[in-house]
Order: sequence, then structure tokens, then C-alpha cells
Amino acid sequence: MALRDSRSSASPFVTIASAACAALALLSLASAPAEAQGWRHYHRYHYAARAAAPADPAFAAIVVDANAGRTLYAVNEEAPRHPASLTKVMTLYLLFEQLDKGAMTLQTEIPISEHAAAQEPSKLGLQPGDAISVDDAIKAIVTRSANDVAVAIAEAIGGDESHFADMMTHKAHALGMSRTLYRNASGLPNDEQITTARDLTILARATEERFPHYFKYFSTHEFAYGGEIIGNHNHLLGRVDGVDGIKTGYTRASGFNLLTSVHRDGRSLVAAVLGGRTSAARDAFMEGLIRDHLAQASDRGHTAPMIAEAAAPPAPPVKLASLTVPAGAIPAPPARSAAAQIEEGDEDSAEETTPAAGVPAAKPLAAPAMVKSAVPAPAAPIAAAPATARPAPNAVAAATPQQLGWVKGPEPMAKGPSRDAAPAAAQTAQAKAATTVAAEAAPALVDHGGWIIQIGISDDAAKANDLLARARAVNRGSLAQARPVTEKVAKGEDVFYRARFAGLDSASAETACRSLKKSGFACFAARD
Repeated sequence: MALRDSRSSASPFVTIASAACAALALLSLASAPAEAQGWRHYHRYHYAARAAAPADPAFAAIVVDANAGRTLYAVNEEAPRHPASLTKVMTLYLLFEQLDKGAMTLQTEIPISEHAAAQEPSKLGLQPGDAISVDDAIKAIVTRSANDVAVAIAEAIGGDESHFADMMTHKAHALGMSRTLYRNASGLPNDEQITTARDLTILARATEERFPHYFKYFSTHEFAYGGEIIGNHNHLLGRVDGVDGIKTGYTRASGFNLLTSVHRDGRSLVAAVLGGRTSAARDAFMEGLIRDHLAQASDRGHTAPMIAEAAAPPAPPVKLASLTVPAGAIPAPPARSAAAQIEEGDEDSAEETTPAAGVPAAKPLAAPAMVKSAVPAPAAPIAAAPATARPAPNAVAAATPQQLGWVKGPEPMAKGPSRDAAPAAAQTAQAKAATTVAAEAAPALVDHGGWIIQIGISDDAAKANDLLARARAVNRGSLAQARPVTEKVAKGEDVFYRARFAGLDSASAETACRSLKKSGFACFAARD
């Protein structure tokens, strides 16, 4: 009875307190729906983060401030992982190089061989003897992640897929992706094909910095081909403000991968998530990373050095067997029961029909000590070029660029008819059309042998001029006799500007490139 009386006497206070709490809750929901939605996102993200980070060794992730070059978050970022279809970003990088130097155009037809047509899905289903334009090929890679098209690109550039894979590895190491090894152009399962989360962010940044006019392809939501509308597998496009690419990937061995670029309010992030258990959970985790780290990124413009491409021996590239990872060294995503499996239907390998449900995973970094340089020191040295690849010091002046072991960059792009067919007056007019940069006054020069060096490309003339001025300021000695020039180039409806130094011979161009690369600039050479 005493107990019953005690409850009875307390009930008015309980009722009042309950009513007050209910009123406050209703007021909160009515006045702050955005905050309520934010809490739902918070709980969803952190549930995913807690679910499997310590228990899921296949997981890896990194977030890089692309403006400043700082790492904002990292988990297993240097550990070897299978890239799956993120491989195709490098395939497109090499294709963009061909476009940039005029060896191909967006209208160039790429033939489909029996080997290309025989690739496993996902693919367009092209037949041997068919052809596809470069423009459609890029869109097919970005949206459907077409394996047949990736192999056709490889054969068109490298002659065969194996040689092209060597070219891919060679390019990766030149960019500083020292822990990456490619065995095919598509990302279909191969135990030896490896990369790291950090290497992938280097590739994403290099692609945007060198090919800003082609990088926009990664924002393609859908494209029409063969009477079909093909949608992009990247579901963050259009869903997360500022996301503008770049690529998804999945195989059973890799789990669900995503490489993402974000530009919002003057800030820029590049992030990679590897080894997710499902595409939905992987996407939710990436969305949480963007939300949590975008505010930490710099909004003061691009101040980080451009991803420099190291000088390397000419083709054929070196095979780097030392990077091969023993079988079983890369953790596999956790096995799931048949009852847990779901039909994803939105990923991009031959194994896309059997992914299973689950929640992905990683644990956000708490310790800033995990933050490392955006470009790591090489883990395994590239095999040295043959002794004949580099001449003795006293032979430098007479050596060719190929003998010196440095990379010849894109040739100047012909505008309209070929230069051989153009009248002399038209050639003179084209030469006058190039915009000479007043970045810093330079003495009148005599062309010492017809070589230029290119240090960047931009869709903004002012940015190209600024790049030339910064390069000149920190490399006065090697560029003292060089003439800064911004070359305006139109490709279809796009206009962009090449930042170049002209008036060099082969030896002085090599010296200037070496000096620029030590200062963090990219550098490519071409005959003027």
C-alpha cells in the first residue's frame, strides 16, 4: 500500500515532466527539420563506421585536400588492394594523353578485336569488326565501365593489352604511384593487379590537373548508345553536392570500391574507399567522409604543387615483378551467407551478380599522427634503365632527349588543315594568334633548336599565366633563356591554354625540366 501511495503521489510530477518532454520534442521537430535529418545521417554514417572497421581488414580509405595536398583522413591507405574497375581511370589517363598530343581525336574510331569482344561483362556487347568513337568509348568507360571498350582502347594505344598494362604501370610509377602494378586495362580479376588508396588519389589529382578539359567526362550521368540509355554506376553524382566523379569498382576479391572528387565552395577533396561490403554502404561511408572533412579543406585556391611526372626511360616500360603480392596477402572481404545476399545490379565486373549485403566499414582516424605526405616515397625502386639509356656527362650536349631518358610530351596541336597543307600566310596568322605571356620580361631570343617544355594546361588563361610566373620565379637559372608562352587551343566547343616555355634546345630543355620537377612542377617536352 505504501508503495502504491508513493507511485500515486509522484504521478503528477511524472505526468508534468512527460508532457514537458513531449512538448519539447514536438517543438524541436517542428522548428529544426534540418537538424533532425542531420542526426539521421549522422547515425547512419557512424553505424556504418562502427560496424566493421576493426574486423574488416580488407577496408582502406583516404581523404586528401586537393587544394593544399594535405591528408585529412587515412585508414590502411598504403596497404595493397585490388583496384577492380578503378583501373580504368589509368586507362583513360593514357587515352587523354593521346588526345592531348593530337594522336587521336574524339571522333577517332577504335576497332573492336576478338579479344576485346570476348571480355566478361560489364560491357557494351560490341562484336569483332565493330568500331566505337573515342568520345563514346570514354562515356562507356565512365558510365557502364565497359570491359570490352577498355581492352579496345588498350589495343589501339599499346598494340596489345599486355604491353598497354606495362605502359600503365610505367605511367603510375612516373606519377609517384609507387605501390601500383597493372596486368590488364579493365580491372577484371587478376591477383597481381594491385594499388593502394593513396596511389589512387594521386592518379585522380593528376588526371584533373593535367586534363581539366577531359576530367568533366567523369561527371557524365548517362549517355545513349545503341538505342539504350546507360546510367552511371556512381550514385553520389547528383546526390551529394559538389561530387563530380570519378569511378566505382567491384570484384569479389576487391569488395566495393569508390574513387571520388568533390568541388564545393572553393574547396576540393579527393577520396578513396576500398573494400566495402555493399555498394550502398560504401556510398554511405563516402558521403560521411565528405560531410565530415570538407570543412577542413582549404578554400584559398590550389596551392599544392602539381603532381609531377618523373622522367622515365622510353617504351617499352619496365616490368616490375618485385611488386607482385603473394597469393593471400591481400585480405578478402568477409564471406556472407546466401541468405544475406542481395541483387545489386549496379556495379561493374563479371562478378556483379553475386554481391552480398552487409554494412561496410572503417573507423575514422582520431590521431593526426596517421596523416602522411600525399606522395609517398617509392616502396620498391623501378628497375634501372639499360646503361645505354643515359649518356656519359660529357655527351649531354649532343644527346637526344630519348637518349637522356626523359619523356617527350604532347606535340603542338594543328588547328584546322594540317600544317603541311596550310598556306604560309595562314601559318603566320596562327603563330601570331598564340598569346605571349607577360609573366616576366625576357630578352629577345633566338630559337636554339626548336624545343619547348610544357608545365601545365588550364581552362583559364590567367591561371596558365600565373603558373608560368611561379615556375619562372623559382627556376630563374634554368629558365633564364626561355620564352614564356601561353598557347590557346580549341577542341570542339572547349578552349584551354597550354603553359609553355619556348626557345630551348634539347639539352637546355632537359635541364629546365629536371629543375622544374625538383620544384614540384610537371614538365613535358615537345619540338616547337
